[in-house]
Amino acid sequence: MATGSPYPIPPEAPAPRELLRVRWWQRRAIRVAALVTLLALSGLVILALVREQTGTEGFLVGLGLATVPVPLLVAAFRWLDRVAPGPWRNLLFSFSWGACAAALVAIVANSFAIRWIATATADPGSADTLGATVIAPIVEESAKAAAVLLVFLFRRRDFTGIVDGVVIAGVTATGFAFTENILYLGNAFVTDQLSRESGLASVTAATFFVRVVMSPFAHPLFTVLTGIGFGIAALSAERQVVRRVLLPLTGLLLAMGMHALWNGSAVFGQFGFFTVYALFMLPAFGLLTWLAIWTRQRELRTIRDELPVYAAAGWLTPPEPYALGSMRARSLARDYAAYTWGKPAARTVAEYQMYATSLAFLRHRGRRGRAGADFVVRERELLEKLWERREPARPALAYAAQATAPAMPPVPPPYGMYGTPAPYGTPAPYGAYGDRPPHAPLPYGPPQPYPAYGYPTTTYNPYRP
Repeated sequence: MATGSPYPIPPEAPAPRELLRVRWWQRRAIRVAALVTLLALSGLVILALVREQTGTEGFLVGLGLATVPVPLLVAAFRWLDRVAPGPWRNLLFSFSWGACAAALVAIVANSFAIRWIATATADPGSADTLGATVIAPIVEESAKAAAVLLVFLFRRRDFTGIVDGVVIAGVTATGFAFTENILYLGNAFVTDQLSRESGLASVTAATFFVRVVMSPFAHPLFTVLTGIGFGIAALSAERQVVRRVLLPLTGLLLAMGMHALWNGSAVFGQFGFFTVYALFMLPAFGLLTWLAIWTRQRELRTIRDELPVYAAAGWLTPPEPYALGSMRARSLARDYAAYTWGKPAARTVAEYQMYATSLAFLRHRGRRGRAGADFVVRERELLEKLWERREPARPALAYAAQATAPAMPPVPPPYGMYGTPAPYGTPAPYGAYGDRPPHAPLPYGPPQPYPAYGYPTTTYNPYRP
């Protein structure tokens, strides 16, 4: 009587060539090439469209004037992201998407919708108003939100919270506003050339003042609302599917609403623009700026709260959680490493700081039940990267912690300590006259090694009930 095997027989693995033939589109090189090609083609098309409307001279003037706010905005978002800086490729993708793909979609879709409405209603004036207040906010904010969605889906490890959402959304909107400003400023210059106006009374000067001086933050402000929705969704657990879907949609709807209010301010009468600017735009800009800075400080507090457990286990030295939770100490540590050992050591210290920050955020998510199934693997990977870079990082961070530590007022020792006799009739404390209490534990014991690897281990277990 024949009996079968008690263990299931695994299916035969496909041949490597068959696997590559079926899943060739999943290869990273294919995706990168397709994305670069898409952005390049979008850039060429948008360049031709803008140049056709403004002419070569108007395009060059608009390009020069539109470049003015870009470095300031990008530097501001990069400063906000200094606690856990994301890779530059994400920012480059976001800016390119906003300047090329999103701008192309907006120009084509807005023009088509306005023409269709004008033809259907035989009222070009109403079509322009409807296009500016309804069509443009929906199309433009959806096109810019696509960049945030792509980073959220395909660069999930780099998208961990509100600050990441704000930075990605803000840089995308900066690229979009850059292309849009080229078009508006170029058309204004062409108008001045035809009317022979120049100086402060020209249309170009007025357009530059409104779009570059007064409201360079307008488009970033709208899209940041979408980024905040994605950032809160990134902080949610994977099982909270409804919340992870509704929050980005809510942010997108708020962005569309504020964009529509801004575009429709010209319809509200002579002082409608200044009313909306003073009562809505400036307060919203101040509130979101405060929220972003508060979130940045909260990230630093998270680092100081989460890393001491690794210091107690021996992976970090005692001063490191404080030094890693202070931007001034971080900068001083990099400067110290560069001055003492050179620029390669400074880069190593910067990498150490980045991995330690990722470790703190990972543990924070694990304590709240929001870590993924790869928590243990990711924690081990980050700890080993820290261990490899500990040689230049530890003395640099120790120096930075000592240099930036707050000054403490001297406290006189109690009677009986350090060999000082107590007054007559005063009982001396335990260990008086400089004697060390017997069997007193050291403040920091030696790390406990793994049996196999010889590395110190952490006492944290994310799956402990």
